[in-house]
Amino acid sequence: MSAKPLISHAAASLSGQVRVPGDKSISHRALMFGALAIGQSSIEGLLEGEDVLRTAAAMRALGAEVTRGGDGRWTLFGRGVGGLAEPEDVLDMGNAGTGARLLMGLVASHPFTSVFTGDASLRSRPMRRVTEPLGRMGAGFVGRSGGRLPLAVIGTASPIPISYELPMPSAQVKSAVLLAGLNTPGTTTVIEREATRDHTELMLRGFGAKLTVEVLANGARAISLTGQPELTGQSIKVPADPSSAAFPVVAALLVAGSAITVQAVGTNPLRCGLYQTLLEMGADITYANARVEGGEPVADLLVRGSELKGVDVPPERAPSMIDEYPILAVAAAFAKGTTRMRGLAELRVKESDRLAAMARGLEAAGVTLEVEGDDLIVHGDGGLPEGGVSVPVNLDHRIAMSFLVMGMASRRPVQIDDASAIDTSFPGFTEMMNGLGAKISRVAE
Repeated sequence: MSAKPLISHAAASLSGQVRVPGDKSISHRALMFGALAIGQSSIEGLLEGEDVLRTAAAMRALGAEVTRGGDGRWTLFGRGVGGLAEPEDVLDMGNAGTGARLLMGLVASHPFTSVFTGDASLRSRPMRRVTEPLGRMGAGFVGRSGGRLPLAVIGTASPIPISYELPMPSAQVKSAVLLAGLNTPGTTTVIEREATRDHTELMLRGFGAKLTVEVLANGARAISLTGQPELTGQSIKVPADPSSAAFPVVAALLVAGSAITVQAVGTNPLRCGLYQTLLEMGADITYANARVEGGEPVADLLVRGSELKGVDVPPERAPSMIDEYPILAVAAAFAKGTTRMRGLAELRVKESDRLAAMARGLEAAGVTLEVEGDDLIVHGDGGLPEGGVSVPVNLDHRIAMSFLVMGMASRRPVQIDDASAIDTSFPGFTEMMNGLGAKISRVAE
């Protein structure tokens, strides 16, 4: 795939109404649970980015019937819990880390072997955090050093229920274990010291699984799933992705005179750490028309250009905004005062080492900052950063979009070396932002 360099120039102001693509986390899970349910499921608003389309293809390879209608609605006829079929070929998950890790859990308790691979970015990412608990349940694994892809998952015919305490906050690891527990007799329990996004729990209950959440004496959460339920097909309406909404929201805050509305954004409390932080920084964001769609809270976000101030972001907020730290770092560069983002170890094992990538790019654009261990400290003076840089994004969609947003408000344009990864989560990003008034264009050959 050839690189797609883009350059972002300063915008006069942003205005208009948009709806960003559907929530990626919910889209992955909707496809998986629909493939396990008895009967028909329908999905409205599915994110049709490359990551989710890889999951759709994987569910077909595992025996589910998955089709897209001309109206954009997806229909699935599932195989039932325990009814997945051995795939005839390698499951190529592209850049989809969520899809890969959750699917490993799903197939770990099926008696067949599946082989997973992905693009260069996904093949470099650690999978041992998933394979370790799945191995306790009886699955086997053969892969590269560090448990990296390509990786064969040797499913077990006699899975063992476990009680597993997460060593770090991770909705992906939690979900992988619970998905393995679906086809495991008995009760599988995951204990998390810090609450992570709970889309798996909400959706499993919606499909008919017996799942309980208990708050322990030390404040940890114990999520227990009774294995081998009969899931029944459901109609799912996917809310707009709060992680994707972060980019037009922050762009509107930074570009003076902007006023935009981002429609039907998911406002699940375990996903809204960024918006809480932006409000603390002085952002003019109003939640309007709050409602519940498909079991998830949503609202329209009314956003106006704002003067931001630096804040201290506590480490316990990280699970609710782990994907949004790159765009928060951009906002911090425009704020007045110091913003301290603490406890960002998880950023080092995302699509790229996001902590290092953001620090390098921001410094090159004239921003004063320090990295102390797993903390990122950005010093803003309330003025506009210089910009005028070309940033390597290392196939990381969130790094790419963050620096394009920076270019919309910095003194000089900001260029990225390759925008091709953006389609993994936000197809149509450039067109949507330009429709609001941004000035993003291809770089002349």
